[in-house]
Amino acid sequence: MGILNVTPDSFSDGGQFFSRDHAVGHALQMLDEGADMVDIGGESTRPGVRIGEKGVSAEEELARVLPVIEDVLRERPNAIISVDTYKHEVARACISAGAEIVNDVSALRWDPEMVAAIAELRCGVILMHSRGRPEEWRKLPPSPDIVNEVKKDLQEWSRVAMESGIEKARIVLDPGFGFGKSFEQNYPLLAGLDWLHELGFPILSGTSRKSFIGRTLARAGHDAPVDQRLYGTLATVVASVLKGAHIVRVHEVRSAVEAVKVADQIGRIGWEIMS
Repeated sequence: MGILNVTPDSFSDGGQFFSRDHAVGHALQMLDEGADMVDIGGESTRPGVRIGEKGVSAEEELARVLPVIEDVLRERPNAIISVDTYKHEVARACISAGAEIVNDVSALRWDPEMVAAIAELRCGVILMHSRGRPEEWRKLPPSPDIVNEVKKDLQEWSRVAMESGIEKARIVLDPGFGFGKSFEQNYPLLAGLDWLHELGFPILSGTSRKSFIGRTLARAGHDAPVDQRLYGTLATVVASVLKGAHIVRVHEVRSAVEAVKVADQIGRIGWEIMS
């Protein structure tokens, strides 16, 4: 899954693809490089940002993402597009425009009308785990057991989704690396990623350029900047695949495609040895 942020303020590439032409061009490039799908978002959920009524309006978010979705699908009618949003109005408009998946970082919890919208739209949905909201993350106490907390919450939120009419086959789960987790908690979550398979859903891993990678790669007491986290990201991508992730969400598609091919080969041989 290639990441396309059509925003002026995302933590990793804010403003780089804010113009329509640049955004469409980058989406097409990621597809050419081997992305199976492109995830397009119009509102940053970086740490500290305010969301909801104090964030980007649905109208502004649609003005950012809808033309990009339409243009990409005009160029590549068979492209699989995911829209990264927690707002039901945005989800409805983007699915109507041809997107097939809604990637909701709140797992359908921040907009009370989102569950019903997804059930009605009958689209794919990614339920991502987040501890609190972005403006709260820096003040949250650490979880005593992050893996069990994420597993328990995703089990409950997926149950609510299915009881609300969303088919199980349309649901993917994302543990939400960096979303309300401290730097230290992301590694246990990655190491325990295979425990989430017990929930019975495909797993998405989104580690690309995250702060915990920058902290690990720090030099002279300074975290590695976002543009110097590629190799660390690829290590987490390989680890995710070997732990059974079905989808990896990345900024640099070409290098991730190559890393995943090698990880897949290791995984296949591992299964043959075990069997």
